[in-house]
Amino acid sequence: MIVGWLILALMGAATFLYGVSTHAALLCLLVKPLPVLALLGWLHDAPPSDYRRWISLGLIFSLLGDVLLAWPGDLFVFGLGAFLIAHLAYLKAYLSDCRRLALLPLILAVGVGAILLGILISSGLGPLTVPVIVYGTAISAMLWRALARLGSGVPQRSALLAAGGAVAFVFSDSVIGIDRFVAPFHAAPYVIILSYWLGQWGIAASAFNQKSK
Repeated sequence: MIVGWLILALMGAATFLYGVSTHAALLCLLVKPLPVLALLGWLHDAPPSDYRRWISLGLIFSLLGDVLLAWPGDLFVFGLGAFLIAHLAYLKAYLSDCRRLALLPLILAVGVGAILLGILISSGLGPLTVPVIVYGTAISAMLWRALARLGSGVPQRSALLAAGGAVAFVFSDSVIGIDRFVAPFHAAPYVIILSYWLGQWGIAASAFNQKSK
């Protein structure tokens, strides 16, 4: 079954990238959710656990966020809200098997979040200031807890995949913020979506190395 999900993901990704290159908004809207939908289907093959359930919930809200951000018209705040819930679900997953403080990851996550928020706020967010701060806090917390699992006793492969996925997700969202509020650049849509898909894959794949609960 993994081959079927892989084909769906690759077809969706390739078609979406084609749609971006040709500015086909409707095509992008239709196919953008397919890679994450494929990850969600693939994830059901992972051993049942609280971790898997929370990651699944995060992917579901990510699907909603994908649609809202691609929908004609400016639904940025609603998409932000959907991804906020997704990050909270990922945060809950990471807390399900690791609750140590992990001071260094905390400092790193807070530092990255503070720097990025500082850049965005200084560029002028207007009415989006509060939503972006709330979102930035949530994704920084998600990054902290993903990094906290490294060397904590959870399966090493799971910890590495989740940490790598979280870093890629933060990178993707950072590029969104810079492209939208600071300095737009032509390659941004490709950088954003490719790092986003990589991040989601890492997070989903981390559930395959969990012990059943």
